[in-house]
Amino acid sequence: MRPDAIFDLASLTKVLATTTAIMQLAETGQLRLDLPVAEYWPAFASAGKSAITIRQLITHTSGLRPDLDPSLHWSGEAGALAEIAADHPIRPPGTRFIYSDLNFIVLGELVHRVSKEPLDVYTERHIFAPLHMADTSFRPARAERARIVPTDRQNGQLRWGEVQDPTAYRMGGVAGHAGVFSTADDIARFAEMLLSGGEGILKRETVSEMTGPIELPGGVRRGLGWDIASPYDADMEMEFGPHTYGHRLHRDDALDRSVERDLSRCAGQPAAS
Repeated sequence: MRPDAIFDLASLTKVLATTTAIMQLAETGQLRLDLPVAEYWPAFASAGKSAITIRQLITHTSGLRPDLDPSLHWSGEAGALAEIAADHPIRPPGTRFIYSDLNFIVLGELVHRVSKEPLDVYTERHIFAPLHMADTSFRPARAERARIVPTDRQNGQLRWGEVQDPTAYRMGGVAGHAGVFSTADDIARFAEMLLSGGEGILKRETVSEMTGPIELPGGVRRGLGWDIASPYDADMEMEFGPHTYGHRLHRDDALDRSVERDLSRCAGQPAAS
């Protein structure tokens, strides 16, 4: 493992890219967290989704299903967005915490609609470049392949330099829930920005709002985008302290279980069921 290795960050995309972009746009008044999503994306209002707010998306209380049905026949970003717009919530908005990739796919689309820049362009210009995160991007260049860590095998071939998440892959590699690649050094730069109170990327009060605990249905405590205390991380045998926040690097569930079994064996502990 080389020190400048580039990793597929999977669901860390949600907090590094999408949450930060949404909070920047909220700071400047370009969007408001408590307005319905349909104010910015009218087609989203169909199938009982007219009342879902941006805040419910970012706290995973929108009622949307966790992901698109993999058996659906769609392709590209436009195809995914059309399926989401036509779908209906599986729970009434605001009544239950359901960790959902769809929430952040919608948030990524809102960044595009409000800023007039695609998510990958916006995050490069307004987050990664200002923080000198030179090795952070969606769809990393093939010239960097020697530094990129493969994630899994697809049809007998290494998935190498392309996003592992199946939905993000079908969307073309840029999505609000997955797709960012980065290095340990760049993630440290991002973390130091948060610890410093925003460092020109976000206002100090925005960082406090984003990372402070919010009580959600079912006793779940989350920030805006960030996790604090939720059942979603229970299977990882991890828990954030009362003054901490973070996010699980989530990939395909079957792959997660395989990795956990391997780690358990290495530690001489029973494998997770």
